[in-house]
Amino acid sequence: MTVSIAAPGPVVRSSPSVPRDRTLLLVLPALAVLVFLFLVPLALFFVRSFTEFDGTTAEFIDQGRDLLWSQAYLTALGTTNWISLIVTVTTLLIGYPIAYYLTTTAGVGVRIVVLSIVLPYFTSIIVRTFSWMVLLGEHGLVNNVLLATGLIGAPLSLMYNRLGVLIGMSYVLLPYMVLTLYAAMRAIDPVLLRAAAGLGASGLYTFRRVYFPLSLHGVLSGALIVYILSIGFFITPALMGGQHDIMIAMLIDRALEVAVDWPSAALMSLTLLVVTLALYAVYYRVTDIRRLIGGR
Repeated sequence: MTVSIAAPGPVVRSSPSVPRDRTLLLVLPALAVLVFLFLVPLALFFVRSFTEFDGTTAEFIDQGRDLLWSQAYLTALGTTNWISLIVTVTTLLIGYPIAYYLTTTAGVGVRIVVLSIVLPYFTSIIVRTFSWMVLLGEHGLVNNVLLATGLIGAPLSLMYNRLGVLIGMSYVLLPYMVLTLYAAMRAIDPVLLRAAAGLGASGLYTFRRVYFPLSLHGVLSGALIVYILSIGFFITPALMGGQHDIMIAMLIDRALEVAVDWPSAALMSLTLLVVTLALYAVYYRVTDIRRLIGGR
């Protein structure tokens, strides 16, 4: 009698379940802070401002148009953009050589420069602004030194004018420019520079045709960051500026604190928010975050 034995079938093993990607959970605390400390107060501010307006929607639109085309608002808008542009160019001219030095040199000097850039970054803006007020005042350190050396016969007017605002804002925003440029320059492959030198290019030619074009995305990113922060600046212009240096944030503060005009403050805040978001959209489109942090 023949007994047929069936071949054993393939053993079916249960595959282990693929673990879920829980990296999104790491972002939840930051999202919670953004929502509850920024978005919710911002929404409540606009809701309260618009509900306090007594009148029809057409009257509100007319008031908003009159406000946005008023001489005071247009002057503050022009002053804000002009100061922001000068501060951006100033920080770029000062910050680019510093970032270049940090990426091309090693030693104790680099540590001192990094400490000088990073330490003020973690200091309160009010403290830094008052420090400059002490230095630039009529009887401050700068004027006392210049008077003692005989370079000037009377104290210079370094405070409560456009010059004081530019100095204070440029100092406060300089770390943002330097750190952004430093991250962009660190991503430049040094092999390209050695290849250019090996082909007979001089140092100046290599910088002009190789290094600087590769760092342009950092220049643009740093300029956008500084400009975005500048247009909403309040503390430094309010403390160090004069009557001709009224910026948008100061106009909003006067509408709330002096005139108690919530709808006008809301309209100006909304325009400032729209401009900021538009500039951030440009920053997001032109900036490669992975490239800035050193990725390839």
